[in-house]
Amino acid sequence: MDRNEILNHVDHTLLLQTATWQEIKQVCDDAIKYRTASVCIPPSYVKQASGYVGGKIPVCTVIGFPNGSMTTKAKEFEADEAIANGASEIDMVINIGWLKDKKYDCVEEEIRILKAACQGKILKVIIETCLLTKEEKIKMCEIVTKAGADYIKTSTGFSSAGATFDDIRLFAEHIGPEVKIKAAGGIASMEDAEKFLLLGADRLGTSRIVKLVEKQKTDGY
Repeated sequence: MDRNEILNHVDHTLLLQTATWQEIKQVCDDAIKYRTASVCIPPSYVKQASGYVGGKIPVCTVIGFPNGSMTTKAKEFEADEAIANGASEIDMVINIGWLKDKKYDCVEEEIRILKAACQGKILKVIIETCLLTKEEKIKMCEIVTKAGADYIKTSTGFSSAGATFDDIRLFAEHIGPEVKIKAAGGIASMEDAEKFLLLGADRLGTSRIVKLVEKQKTDGY
């Protein structure tokens, strides 16, 4: 798998609390330059970034981020506003407490509501795998499939761990045929990126892969 093919699967990401507009512009420029799948940025920058990129790259943003414990109405409002501001893709965080309480109907209904708010745009569902048991991960594969979301995503990158190869294998075994996989959090090398894709991931949420490519070019590779 060549470098460009890997980059085509990357959601080039900047979600740090300290992110400035100058930094957001830079990741947008990098995403366009390297033809990544999207640029993933905080909601407060979506309108500005959408105008800046002018349709050259899909703009992705996050909803209920990073804890997922907001009310469904609050998440729905966030999604409505993000779509109105020009987002093409939404990455939402589930209510992990509801999952732990086995309120599966509530988790599924929230995903359905957010999918409707996306108005046909892509919805990715972040389940924060590092906080879940194997059984809970499998249950979320079932729920995400039933709720009609486009992707199941491993992690926010803001909890105790990120994507693992084992989790991608597990997702691939249990999601429905219409659901894709996004690995995110801690993807730090081209080798790991390629392995995640070979195991079944369709997207990679990372800030590091583009930086690695930039360094390779600077170093003459």
